[in-house]
Amino acid sequence: MQPGAKNLAGRNGAVGSPHLCYHSRLAMAASSSLRAVLFDWDGTLLDSYHADTHAFLGMFHALGIPWTVKDLERHYSPDWHRMYRAASLPKSRWAEADRLWSRFYRRQRPELMPGARRVVGQLARRYTLGLVTSGNRRRVSRQLRHFGLSKLFAARVCCEDAPRRKPHPAPLKVALERLRLEPEACVYVGDSPEDMEMARRAGVRAIAVLGNFPTHNGLRAARPAAVLDSLARLPRLLKTWACSFRAELR
Repeated sequence: MQPGAKNLAGRNGAVGSPHLCYHSRLAMAASSSLRAVLFDWDGTLLDSYHADTHAFLGMFHALGIPWTVKDLERHYSPDWHRMYRAASLPKSRWAEADRLWSRFYRRQRPELMPGARRVVGQLARRYTLGLVTSGNRRRVSRQLRHFGLSKLFAARVCCEDAPRRKPHPAPLKVALERLRLEPEACVYVGDSPEDMEMARRAGVRAIAVLGNFPTHNGLRAARPAAVLDSLARLPRLLKTWACSFRAELR
């Protein structure tokens, strides 16, 4: 695999081993029929770590909960209700917490991840693109418009669009239904273990991108088809899978 795509199943576990894991071979076997690339938003395409951190700390402090950055790192999940539970926040105050988070988040101006615009634009010329995010529709739609990316995604699934949240497969299945595609025709790209579990449970190949959120160990433990140290390496990875599979067929 190309530099930056770490092989998770070499015999000695070394990065860059030429031996592809079984899951990666399955990924290559289906890459020639790959039709869609679906992305997570926060932490994958949007560099939102600092914005999220400030919003969560502001929210918890406003609620009288003295959480620190270390508390956030220990309990971080794209399903923020898990963090509410970890902070012992009564369910009766979750709506208040959501409003406070939104108020603090609006003060932030997160930017796209390095290379995100180029990668999305490049892949859109070859594949159907989709977005499956835990973010709310209003905020994500506003950010997509701001960055001029709205028209590139044929399907957008936000937290209001599915009955369950990541890591439940429901959000990804909603996207597949909207795109009228089978799981085998898609890959999902995310930055959290919940992203990987959602993809696995939906039957979709998962690609992990190491970002700024404290999820690196969990991502590797989730054993996705590949782990990238940069989103910019994604087009090359998909091309490498296709080329390797064609070579094996000769």
